[in-house]
Amino acid sequence: MSKIISKSFLLLLFAVVICCVAYPLVLLAIGQVFFPFQANGSIVNGSDGKPVGSLLIAQPFTKDEYFQPRPSAASYDGTASSSSALAVSNYALRNRVARTLGPIVKYANGPKAGQLVAPDIELWFQKDIYQGAPHLVAQWSSMHPSYAQAWVNTDSLHTAFVADWASKHPDIVAQFVKDNPGIPQPSPTDLAVVFFQNFSNNNPGKFLAPMTDTGAGGHAITALQLISTGSDIQSIFFDMWRLDHADVPLQDIPGDMVTTSGSGLDPHITLQNATYQLERVSSKWAADLKRNPAEVRTEIANVLEKNSFAPLNGLAGEKMINVLQVNLALRSQYGAPQ
Repeated sequence: MSKIISKSFLLLLFAVVICCVAYPLVLLAIGQVFFPFQANGSIVNGSDGKPVGSLLIAQPFTKDEYFQPRPSAASYDGTASSSSALAVSNYALRNRVARTLGPIVKYANGPKAGQLVAPDIELWFQKDIYQGAPHLVAQWSSMHPSYAQAWVNTDSLHTAFVADWASKHPDIVAQFVKDNPGIPQPSPTDLAVVFFQNFSNNNPGKFLAPMTDTGAGGHAITALQLISTGSDIQSIFFDMWRLDHADVPLQDIPGDMVTTSGSGLDPHITLQNATYQLERVSSKWAADLKRNPAEVRTEIANVLEKNSFAPLNGLAGEKMINVLQVNLALRSQYGAPQ
């Protein structure tokens, strides 16, 4: 019995040394000697020599001078890699895609071919008519109660605003409790739909969004203000606008502009995606640099082509670019955005 135990112990010790010590050390040595850049996370530095990101992990870019990555179900958090796992039939996926499309989709043909639909979404919203009936925001909250509730929960500023509204409208809250006896003490989230119904009646063609102003002493003060234009209008109400304009032909959008990757951290986008963003990026750089837009567009198109690649040296898949790599190339070529 002692021989069996001793042999088993030696075998365990041997396996631990090989698998937990020798093997990792060999891989570490190979990585640091032959692939030090990749082994250390593919970290790249900016012009000041400080790390700005990894070529392996997507990160958001919000300035119009930069190309933007595909959406991320992980909010670009490298410690929370995940996909949305939403089926094509899932209502939440339709809503997320519609919100992405609103500010970027363009007309396919006609007198406005190639122009963004976003300004027309704003004009339609301001008329406050949907499917021939008034009070568009009220209809939105009734059609999409979960998204009305999500709006209340999105920001503590929203929650506080609805709570304050509830304190000033006890009659509406009392009627809500009467209609919903199972919710005797409704929270701001519970009151989302009736809040938007009341808001829509009093503020036709308006919505709410946080705006930052400079207050006394130069301090920034953020508060909800009435809006009728902007990205919130374009994104939140695009789906309803589309239903009201079902016969209007729109350009196709590259799939990776509106869908997340399996990891939520894909650092690449297709060249087709980048080309779709090219007009926005080049026009903004041209305005910053006070240069001819056509010349800047050609230069940036060359940057895209130079940095594009296809898997297996072009044997499989379509051309892609690394978003961080291309944006750094633009930063190197044109300097910091204004």
